[in-house]
Parts: sequence; structure tokens; C-alpha cells
Amino acid sequence: MPYLGKLIGTIAGLATRRPLLALLGLILGHQFDRGFAERFTGLGSDGATASLEHLPESYLQTLFESMGHLAKSDGRVSEDEIRAARGLIHRLGLGPGKIRVAMDWFEQGKLPSYALIANVRGLRQHTARRPQLRGLFVRLLLEVALSKPVLHQRERAIIWSICTELDIGRVELAQLEAMLRAQRGFRKSAQGSADAARVGKAYQVLGVEREASNAEIKQAYRRLMNRNHPDKIAAANPGADEVATAERKTREIRTAYELLKSRRSIR
Repeated sequence: MPYLGKLIGTIAGLATRRPLLALLGLILGHQFDRGFAERFTGLGSDGATASLEHLPESYLQTLFESMGHLAKSDGRVSEDEIRAARGLIHRLGLGPGKIRVAMDWFEQGKLPSYALIANVRGLRQHTARRPQLRGLFVRLLLEVALSKPVLHQRERAIIWSICTELDIGRVELAQLEAMLRAQRGFRKSAQGSADAARVGKAYQVLGVEREASNAEIKQAYRRLMNRNHPDKIAAANPGADEVATAERKTREIRTAYELLKSRRSIR
């Protein structure tokens, strides 16, 4: 969830040395962040989150084609961009057949003849009733673009042309980039390393690989809960130690699943 609005609002308020203005800055910043969340995280005004597993195929096609077009615009597609695109594919929970299709879309977007603006305009029409998907589109595109050290001027121009078609302003785009860069910086910090360790542990607890689909993670969670929940061993008249062990395992499994559910937008 974005926090820059709250941070900036609070700092501005504190600069006045008046606690009430600092509180007002926090409140205004929160309202700004709330609007930002609705715009760029797939969170609608009703609080419903757009699941990455249930995005329309036409939306995904335009996303991966635009991604390929943007990646190729500086002359070559970097390993970082390919790795980021594959990571997004796993977050989307695509099956083997769809993975191949997604990569074909990516390759199609790299062609010089690819009609980027025409396809983005088509996406705009298809998302008329779900405008939050437009912001999500830009966010996912920018996540891949920022996976490499430098974002070239040509790439910035393409991103801005997409934003113009989707009614996203420069201030919103700048905040989105700042947030994504801050997230990348966090992942490289000591706290980020600790967080990555927690995520890695969650995969281990559920007995799945990082490349597992969301459906496979759900299946592993249900299987482990069915096997380890205290209610499942009640018929065997377990001792206190066995019940305590089952409760501990159940908590670990549930905690691991909730962490991955949040990180991978599993519904």
C-alpha cells in the first residue's frame, strides 16, 4: 500500500512545528494515498481487489505486448526485464499453455510494426467499467521497466504516451515510480533481506517452490491444513503434546499461506 502521501503530509505539517497541522497533513496524505491505491493497485472504490489470476485475456495480451515493445525500445531486452516478466507470469498464475502464449505476446510487441497506441486505446475501451485496471496496467508495466538499473529517455516517452491514453497524470506517474523504487530499495536493505527470508520460509512451510502457481499454493495449503489441524486427529485421542504440536503446525501453515496470499494477490 502506498504511504508517500502520509509521509510527505506529516513532514510538511511537522515543519510548521504545530502538532495539529502535522495531524492534518497525515489525514490529507492518507486521503491522497487512498486515491492512489484505487488508481494503481487494482483496488476499486468498493474495496474489491482485482485478482491477478482473473484478468481478461485481451488485457493480458495488451499488457505483455506493451511490455515487449517497451523492453525492446532501447535496442535490446535485458536479462532483468526477462526475469521480471517471468516473475509477473508466475504472479498471474498462468498455466504452461498460457505461459507460452504470454511469451509469444511479448515477442509480438517487440516487432517494429507493433501498433502500441491503437492497442492501448482498445484497452481503454475494454476497461471503461473497471477504470482501476488502467492504473494497474501502468503499474505492472513499470515494475518490469524498473527492473533494470537505468530507465532510458525513449522508454520514459513510451510510458508517458501510454499514461496519456489512460488518463494518468505526470504527478501520479512520478509518485508511482517513487513508490516502486522505494520498494526495490527496501528489498535490497537489511530489512528487505529479512522480509525475503520470511517469504522463503513460507514457501518451505507449504512445501512448494517459488515458481508454483497460485492454484498449487492453495492446494498445498488445504492439504497441509487437512493433515495437521487438531480437529483431524481428535478421533485418535491424542495426548496434550500431540495437540500442542498440531496447533503449532497449523499456526505456521496458516501464517505462511496468509503471507503468500498477500504478496501474490491470491484470492
